[in-house]
Amino acid sequence: MEFLERSLLFLAIFMAFLCSSQGYVFYVGGRKGWSVNPSEEYNHWAERNRFQVNDTLVFKYEKGQNSVLVVSKEAYSNCNVESPIQKFADGNTEFKFDRSGPFFFIDGNTDSCRKGQRLIVIVLALRNAPLAPTPAVPGKAPPPSPLSESPEGSPSSAPSPAPTQQAPAPAPHGAAPALAGPVVWVLAVGFGVSMVLGN
Repeated sequence: MEFLERSLLFLAIFMAFLCSSQGYVFYVGGRKGWSVNPSEEYNHWAERNRFQVNDTLVFKYEKGQNSVLVVSKEAYSNCNVESPIQKFADGNTEFKFDRSGPFFFIDGNTDSCRKGQRLIVIVLALRNAPLAPTPAVPGKAPPPSPLSESPEGSPSSAPSPAPTQQAPAPAPHGAAPALAGPVVWVLAVGFGVSMVLGN
């Protein structure tokens, strides 16, 4: 009986982990897909959504007519197709976000890019349990934080500022955090197991 209880608990924890590590799938351009004349500007669409690590963008387009390039900020701004970070031309590209920060996408045709077939996506940072503040020692002020100084012209280790695009739209009213579903599921399974086993 104890073996069954432990097995079910392990299964519930494993399933919660599996569910929490999966992301959402977003179809770029909606019904029209990745095209020169989208029904909504790509960056406006991206601003209305919230993207997180493990989410996937799906680009649907005519193979041989279009492509998707992942590029630097500079290449995005100039529609430079010469040295992409990644290039896709299969007609059904799935791009999974593996980190937080900005991602820049353009079409492989410079003219299409200049006509608006480009996209900036800001992927939100991973959110773990909030850190508890360090308790202050009575009578002592906290030490001042050191200022980051870097010589003029040398690269700084501080993160670069976000693009001057508007922040992504807030989650719809009543939307639950991403982990709410798996956590509720684990609690429900745990309650069910304890009811069945009479504990």
